[in-house]
Amino acid sequence: MSATTTAQRSDQPGRIMSGEMAEQPAVLRRILEQGAPRIREVAERIAARNPRFVLLTARGTSDNAALYAKYLLEVLLGKPCGLTSMSTTTAYGARPDLTDVLVITVSQSGGSPDLVSSTEAARAAGAITLAVTNNADSPLAAVSEFHVDVLAGPEKALPATKTYTAELLALYLFVEGLRGGDGAAAKVLPDLAQQILDRQDEVRQLAARYRFAERMVLTSRGYGYPTAKEAALKLMETSYIPALSYSGADLLHGPLAMVDNISPVIAIVTEGKGGQALRPVLERLRGRGADLVVIGGAAEVERASAGFALPTDGVAEEVQPILEILPLQMLAYEVTIARGQDPDAPRALAKVTETR
Repeated sequence: MSATTTAQRSDQPGRIMSGEMAEQPAVLRRILEQGAPRIREVAERIAARNPRFVLLTARGTSDNAALYAKYLLEVLLGKPCGLTSMSTTTAYGARPDLTDVLVITVSQSGGSPDLVSSTEAARAAGAITLAVTNNADSPLAAVSEFHVDVLAGPEKALPATKTYTAELLALYLFVEGLRGGDGAAAKVLPDLAQQILDRQDEVRQLAARYRFAERMVLTSRGYGYPTAKEAALKLMETSYIPALSYSGADLLHGPLAMVDNISPVIAIVTEGKGGQALRPVLERLRGRGADLVVIGGAAEVERASAGFALPTDGVAEEVQPILEILPLQMLAYEVTIARGQDPDAPRALAKVTETR
């Protein structure tokens, strides 16, 4: 059964999340066809000002998108880049000199007060401010010098799915624009995303295997690391399974001791340098008898306990995260359904989280 078919079962729990996951190929295509010219224009205007370095500000799912942008900016552009701690500004009142610094704030809603306040403070401190949101009329867009609309359309399910992949693609195109690239590597994404979403039966089988898991560990390296963090967040907020995410390098610095043959370890193996760097970690996990689940190329999946082979042959490493997260979104959805819960409405959560 495809994701689209599942989305049409309007009497089922999770129908909103399922429907929004199914929209992702269309959203990616919309960004490429309608959003790319505006993104390039913004990127060219910012590039002309030659920012010294880049700071990224975000919360939750958008924080994982920001981490992806950090890899892009450092690897493809060679710009020093950091993730901000907003409380230094909003709670402690720090006012660093941000003259000629690019501050990118990523937020689906653009409504959280701390994001707005920290962006206002950054602009007052001399920063070039860019908001990347799914709401052009948001307070965050209003206080920023530049804005990029990720064009995902209204998102009603509490777990963010289509806005996450939209943010990733928008940020990739923006970095491409900064360096004068054409973003051609992204053109294959809508069709490949549809192929992945049409394999929901495979993910449902994985979910049946892990529906009773009491803990999950997720790991990756390089461009795949934000995927591990976002997948862990999705699993925790929908199924309530404690899911711990680590860089493969950090996993070896202590947390490996908790890995056993009971709790599954999900490894996102990006085809490229990140995947190569992760392979020694995979060998250590196998040596500990871990129940290893691989999301990645077919060769790595075949050596794992279970997994999902991605159609990433010939796909540039830097855009693979837009595909990697899709089966993991579906896994969070299917595990939650298998556990008798509704992924559309996780307990204790609101769509717009107003932190200060």
